Amino acid sequence: MGLFDKLKNVFKKDDKSLGTYEKGLCKTRKSFVNKLSNLSKEYKEINENYFEDLEELLISADIGVNTVMDFMEKLQQRVIKEKIKDPKMLTEIIVDELFIIYVNDDILTNKINYNEKGPTVILFVGVNGVGKTTTIAKLASKFKDEGKKVLLVAADTFRAGAVEQLVSWGKKVGCKVVKDENTTDPASVVYQGLEKAKQDGYDMVLIDTAGRLQNKVNLMKELEKINNVGDKIIKGSPHETFLVIDATTGQNGISQAKAFKEITNLTGIILTKLDGTAKGGIVLAIKEEVGVPVRYIGLGEKKEDLQVFDIEKYIYGLFKDMM
Repeated sequence: MGLFDKLKNVFKKDDKSLGTYEKGLCKTRKSFVNKLSNLSKEYKEINENYFEDLEELLISADIGVNTVMDFMEKLQQRVIKEKIKDPKMLTEIIVDELFIIYVNDDILTNKINYNEKGPTVILFVGVNGVGKTTTIAKLASKFKDEGKKVLLVAADTFRAGAVEQLVSWGKKVGCKVVKDENTTDPASVVYQGLEKAKQDGYDMVLIDTAGRLQNKVNLMKELEKINNVGDKIIKGSPHETFLVIDATTGQNGISQAKAFKEITNLTGIILTKLDGTAKGGIVLAIKEEVGVPVRYIGLGEKKEDLQVFDIEKYIYGLFKDMM
C-alpha cells in the first residue's frame, strides 16, 4: 500500500490536530491542488510540456528549486519504469515522492530531547517579526498543560520592548519570567535564569534571544557565550535550539535558516503563519535545503494551532481534496 492509500485509511478516525492541519493548509491546498487537478485535466497524456508545467507549479508553491529538480528527476524515472501515461495516475506517486524527499532516510522524531537530570533548556532564535515571543508563550502553555513547571528567560536584551513583551506573555500563560534591567548582556540573564531553574525545581526553561542577522559575527559570539554559560550550569544545555521562521516570507525564510545554521547548532525549525500563505511547500524546501527538520508549525492564532509537525498529516492536509 502506498502512502496515498495509507493516509486515506489512517485519518478517517477523529483527530483534532488533523482538523487543524486541514484548516491551516487551506490556502496552499486550494492553490496547489486545484492547479494540479487542472493540469491532469489539461493533458491527456504525460509529455515534456506536462513535466514543465508541473515543475513550474511545484516551484510556485515554494517547494524550492533544488527540491523540485530532485523531485522531478525521481518522478520521471518512475513514469518510465512503471510505464505511466495518464496524468491522473500520477497523484499517488506525487504524494509518495514528496514524502520520500522530506524523510530522506532520516529517522524523524518530534520528541523533545528532555534532560533527565534537571531542567530541560530550549533556546529560541530568529529575526524580529517572525512571531518568536508568541511562539515561546504557546509552547510554554503546552508544556504547562502537560503538567510541567515552566520558566521563561528574557535574554533578548537588544530589541526595545522585547523583555516587556515576554513578561506580558508570561502573565497571560501563568509562567514566571527572569529578566534583568540592569544589564544588556544576554548571557548574564541566562545565567540568572538557569540558576533559578535549578534552585526552584523547574522542568522547562525557554530562552528568548535577539536575532540580529545583519551582524552575524556579534550574534554568533553572543550565542556561543549563552551556550557556554548554559552548559556550565546545566550540563548539555541548551538541549534544543529552535529557529522560528515566518512561513509567509518564503525563500527569505530559507535564507534565514541557512544563515542561523552557520552560527549555531539548530536542532529544529518552527514555521509560524503557515495558515497565512498559499506557499506551504516551504516545509519541504527547508528540510531538503537546510537539513534541519521542522518540529512545530503554526496554523492559526490560538495556542492549540501550534502543532507538533507530522509529515503524514501535512501531506494529508495538502492532498485531502484528491483522496
